[in-house]
Amino acid sequence: MSTPGTNGTSGTLVATGRGPVRGERRADGSLRFLGIPYARPPVGDLRFAAPVPPERWTEPLDATAYGPTAQRRPFAEITTIPEPSVPGAGILNLNVFTPGTEPAAARPVLVWIHGGGYVAGSAASPWYDGAAFNRDGVVLVSVGYRLGIEGFLHLEDAPDNRGVRDWIAALEWVRDNIAAFGGDPAKVTVAGQSAGGGAVQTLLAVPAAQGLFRGALSVSGAVPRPDGPEVARAASRLLTARTGVPATAAALRDLGDDEILALQDRMNEPGPDREGLPPMLSFAPFADGELIPLPVLDALTTGGAGAEVPLMLGFTEHEFTMFPAPGPGGPPLPVLLGGLGLDPERTDALMAAYAECGPERIFGQALTDATFRAPNLAVADARAARERPTWLYEFAWRSPAADLAFHCVDLPFAFDLLDAEGVAAVAGDLPPRALADAVHRAWVAFVTDQDPGADWPRYTEAGRATMIWDSEPRVAPDPVHRVRELWLDGAPGGPGRQG
Repeated sequence: MSTPGTNGTSGTLVATGRGPVRGERRADGSLRFLGIPYARPPVGDLRFAAPVPPERWTEPLDATAYGPTAQRRPFAEITTIPEPSVPGAGILNLNVFTPGTEPAAARPVLVWIHGGGYVAGSAASPWYDGAAFNRDGVVLVSVGYRLGIEGFLHLEDAPDNRGVRDWIAALEWVRDNIAAFGGDPAKVTVAGQSAGGGAVQTLLAVPAAQGLFRGALSVSGAVPRPDGPEVARAASRLLTARTGVPATAAALRDLGDDEILALQDRMNEPGPDREGLPPMLSFAPFADGELIPLPVLDALTTGGAGAEVPLMLGFTEHEFTMFPAPGPGGPPLPVLLGGLGLDPERTDALMAAYAECGPERIFGQALTDATFRAPNLAVADARAARERPTWLYEFAWRSPAADLAFHCVDLPFAFDLLDAEGVAAVAGDLPPRALADAVHRAWVAFVTDQDPGADWPRYTEAGRATMIWDSEPRVAPDPVHRVRELWLDGAPGGPGRQG
């Protein structure tokens, strides 16, 4: 239900299932509703519980400012994406950007899950503004969720994968309320980048999430590997061994934010006691045997998880290539590459294949392959073998800032926000407008019609057609074949085993 606001502007007051919210009309005529709670604040007994629907309210809730974020500090001192941290307890909130609130409009909906390694990130980023999607007839919803220890550490006395449960609760809120904001609950596409792209792949493997979305868009998706229950239990034991704090909700519930972050820092420190744990993504979704029955990559590459859901997925050409190998005193390059799952023969082959990167960037390119390109290629190949609707891309446009197509550089193009805060530092002063038009148009088409358009054919076992997003976008047959040859074809340990 949508009603006129007290300021006389139609559509700024919307009745949700828990109570009315008042948003604001923007200069372009679209509307935004910020910081709407989809669950109660996770504090006290709810801090490590499954999300609980919010209390009902009767007076209009002011939805004109971003709500609190789970992020209490950025992922790094300088981040590619501007990621504001907003204080407050009510972190389980979402933002709705809509062209209009007429329920009969039944517009397609894009639900966006932010990245940040499952320990950081912010739905309040200006890079996730929905203005361009609204212009093109799409409702955009961006979601906040629990991070780090609170979202993903296995605790003996709490439900596992609490962050995943948050994603599901947000999707259920969309199902129950988005019609009041002009969206169609039957036309939901879930999307995300990096950890958010991993969230999309995880949701495809979660039975409880099936039916909450009809399409999936995974951008540089990253899921940990190995990621079974034994790894989750080992991470919990590591917390206790290193800090003396029991891995229980009872022991952690009353700790302050700084204390929780200090525990995370201790867990992420290198050391021989981390053997068997992923070197990255210490806090991430894992197969618990219940909510997530199987490891995500196993479910997507060997089973029928999300089989009928159209999936668009891909990566940038140089996700982490800018990261150099450790300097003097660190392990030699062959040892580092072996740690990523390459035997000596494949190590030699990779160093020859990426010789143009120079020795200072070969490890970063290998990390790019192991974490992003190989696992996503494995998913695309497996779906193609089963004739599932799949579209694969590689973003290859090189930013003048680093002469690389690095992690996150594709997002301003997809959101068509080349003028947003921080974009010039990442993409230069004159990023190609035509490329943004093309990428954004494909996203809108996929969200609207579950197909990115005639210029981008499906990824099939025979053709392996892949969209190359560059200054002049083109479709190429299997352009990343050497990733398959180096990492997938008979490789020990499976795709991107250290992901």
